[in-house]
Amino acid sequence: MPSGRNRHPLLDTALHIVKGALVVALRIPTARSTKSVDFKKGLPLRGAITVGPVTSEPNEEDKRRIQELVNDKVAANVPIRVFAVARQLAETTYGEAMYDDFGVPKSVTELRLVFIEKWNINANIFPVAQSTGACGRIDITKWKHNSNKNSLEVSFDLTPTEAYTDEQNVPLATEEALANDQVPAREMVLPPADVAGTHGTDEATETNGNPQNSQQHQQQHDPEGNPTGGGQRVTPWEVEADEETGIDYDKLIIQFGCSKITEDHISRIERLTKQRAHRFLRRGLFFSHRDLDMLLNAYEQGEPFYLYTGRGPSSEALHLGHLVPFWFTKWLQDAFNVPLVIQLTDDEKFLFKENLTVEECKRLAYENAKDILAIGFDKDKTFIFSDLDYIQTMYPLVLQIQKKVTYNQSRGIFGFTESDNIGKSAFPAVQAAPAFPACFPAMFGNRKDIMCLIPQAIDQDPYFRMTRDVAPRLGFNKPALIHSRFVPALQGNQTKMAGSQVASSIFVTDTPKEIKTKINKYAFSGGRATVEEHRELGADLSVDVSYQYLTYLMEDDQELKRIGDDYAAGRLLTGEVKQKLVDVLQPIIKAHQDARAKITDEDVRSFMDPTRFEGKKLI
Repeated sequence: MPSGRNRHPLLDTALHIVKGALVVALRIPTARSTKSVDFKKGLPLRGAITVGPVTSEPNEEDKRRIQELVNDKVAANVPIRVFAVARQLAETTYGEAMYDDFGVPKSVTELRLVFIEKWNINANIFPVAQSTGACGRIDITKWKHNSNKNSLEVSFDLTPTEAYTDEQNVPLATEEALANDQVPAREMVLPPADVAGTHGTDEATETNGNPQNSQQHQQQHDPEGNPTGGGQRVTPWEVEADEETGIDYDKLIIQFGCSKITEDHISRIERLTKQRAHRFLRRGLFFSHRDLDMLLNAYEQGEPFYLYTGRGPSSEALHLGHLVPFWFTKWLQDAFNVPLVIQLTDDEKFLFKENLTVEECKRLAYENAKDILAIGFDKDKTFIFSDLDYIQTMYPLVLQIQKKVTYNQSRGIFGFTESDNIGKSAFPAVQAAPAFPACFPAMFGNRKDIMCLIPQAIDQDPYFRMTRDVAPRLGFNKPALIHSRFVPALQGNQTKMAGSQVASSIFVTDTPKEIKTKINKYAFSGGRATVEEHRELGADLSVDVSYQYLTYLMEDDQELKRIGDDYAAGRLLTGEVKQKLVDVLQPIIKAHQDARAKITDEDVRSFMDPTRFEGKKLI
């Protein structure tokens, strides 16, 4: 039962925030999963919540993620809404999602519901603050797992701003009077479908030692906890979007526990670099991050950082989707004037691709390196390396990382099974190592204090959640991450471009004729079935691939907006927009081909030689 002792409204507010973070991070049910809550009398403000089912104590990465989710929700200062609704309507709309395990007496026919949008909903009679920011700071202080009850008790301290230590001063959320048709929809109040279950479902955290619940093997559920067979799946090896809506990036932010890049971040980057933000930032194509604020704080105070990105060489040539992170990384290198390391994971491709030999993987790495170098990175500050070549230097650090990650953690994070080769479980440490400066003694000497920023597609995030968990235990800073959206396949938003599917992608080797043919033949249209209908209704820009490609490629914001407005209003036809894309894309690919033709084998070997940095001060 909840304790009624000395209930400061900020403690009740904190319960909603912490409960939502636990549901999202541990994938426990929303409904009836709160077993008990308790509070300490007086100051300091302290509370506890016990939830279940939780089959084992969260690991350090889970704990870090839960604390980050709590911090982000407080920092976002999102509104908290309260409304009364007939119990029958509430149960029809939300199932049992608003109930704690101790329930509400059957005699109660009207419920007072408190909710934070897409986070948590609860039937609760106690006052709460108007918004999450009133909590000031919530620090989780204790984790206590009960294996007999499969429950987890989480204790926390709350440090409000001085103005709100007296509960009389806390601005409270007022109860809204809503008509039945104004009651918020279920999808507005519940966490995303793949993290919200109901009482009795068997959903465990992806890192609780059960690979069936890993990122690689997640079963999708609807908000009632029923398997749907649909939804989206994003792993380092597979990207599958919802058939109707495509990739839901807001859902990924919640599911992965990262934070959204805001206009404040973009303005700050522009101020620090003294130049306009890259179009990928302006248009939200790089959309989320981990610890970007911390990295910018350090940079502002004169502390250095370096960039790290990479490429898994599994095909002869890169496609447009591969170029996006490298284009952005070049902009970051130039704007911040920092060193860059580029990893070619030829060892990974050998382990994960049955049809590739070691020799072929290494050959593809060198071929891909030419495409990467054609982008124009600063040679004096850029080191590109093949894992197969550089492993001797990396190996001592790789070993240290491997020793800090258990086999169960590797299986839990990446979904490896007993039939996978053992190299797959060992490889994540190889991808983690370049995030630490000790991996590059010729560039950074013995320094351990240099921060790292990793531009990446969001599907690579699991590798670096593991890396961030290991970092402080090895005496390094956690790497900061910045995530990009996927460039969709020509056929639509259901998946990303794939190097193995020629018709899905625009490759850097395509001729002008091939580019035009692919766009005209395969690019999914948001236009209407007939010209008359299109003139009347206009195009759906959210599914139109040609327009989405223009958002990546066209620099002029005003021209892009004009095209979008005219297309959405029906003034431009699909064929006209496709032709605009052809006119933009053909010169870009041609320029890349010309630049690549000038890259020699000697250039590649020179960029891959770490000894050229010895005696130079890069940072």
